[in-house]
Amino acid sequence: MSRAPKKRSSKGSGGAGGQRRQNNAGGGDKSRAGTGRGQATGGQQKGRQNRDSENRAGQGRGGQNRSSQNRGGQKNRSRGLGGDQVEGRHAVRELLLAGKRRVREVVMIDDLDPAEILEDISELCFETKVTLRVVTRRRFETEALTQSHQGVFARAQELPERDLDDLVTDSAFLLVLDGVTDPGNLGAMLRTAECAGVTGIVLPRHRAVHISPTVAKTAAGAIEHLPMALVGGIPAALQRLEKLGVHTVGLDAGGDTSVFEMGPALTQPVALVLGAEGAGLSRLVRQRVETVASIPMGGQLNSLNVAMASAIACFEVVRRRQEHRHDREVS
Repeated sequence: MSRAPKKRSSKGSGGAGGQRRQNNAGGGDKSRAGTGRGQATGGQQKGRQNRDSENRAGQGRGGQNRSSQNRGGQKNRSRGLGGDQVEGRHAVRELLLAGKRRVREVVMIDDLDPAEILEDISELCFETKVTLRVVTRRRFETEALTQSHQGVFARAQELPERDLDDLVTDSAFLLVLDGVTDPGNLGAMLRTAECAGVTGIVLPRHRAVHISPTVAKTAAGAIEHLPMALVGGIPAALQRLEKLGVHTVGLDAGGDTSVFEMGPALTQPVALVLGAEGAGLSRLVRQRVETVASIPMGGQLNSLNVAMASAIACFEVVRRRQEHRHDREVS
């Protein structure tokens, strides 16, 4: 049973995390810190009865939801970006903090141990007037789509798609992913990309994972800050980027150039292109990129996980650009 959070006159409509904690100093109520209920329900016994009746009434519908969706994977519907179910504490908090898309509700397990991040989520629901629904663990499990949900998920508007041309700027730093299918890898790559200052993500519309609940959880909120474009084909997208003045660099173990020796090329508008797990860059993509670069290896193994390779390459771009800015400031 959904319930609207009680409006509190002491809160603004857009307070930051620090202000929320300051306003709530001394608020050590376990039920509020752990689940956000506090003053929002009448009595614990009545609330428990309501949740039990909700659980019984919703068992059939919950089972249907889970059977129609792959647990932690994509929904069986149109191939948009996804992102309409966000699971995990950091991901949900960042969704509410960013305020870039409509959040329909936040769902939380009723017996979680108190934690500051749960209090933050509860406070943000009050401030942004998002319904906070507290349910039993059994009911929650019928609606969650991942195993690592941390007791919290949110339902929100799907992530908006951006046009490829809109991602190109004078300082463009793009990550183009050619058929990555593992949700854990994609989530890790998006988190790294956001931390490195990547300005846009390019994904193929077909034969690749999009923003599933597992991706959102692993990305820990990065999806709220990364503009993303879906394209019909990566080779055609690379041609378009080249016409728009973006230097495309494909990462491949057989590359002739080390990514650490590219120098000024990484200080210009650049797109790093990474292939699928195992297969690497497809033949057409390898032909279309302007430079094929490798990451030098010094051990017995001959390859890196795609998420690790993207992290190394992304922060090499960061290093080169920082050096470039420093040199300009000195001169």
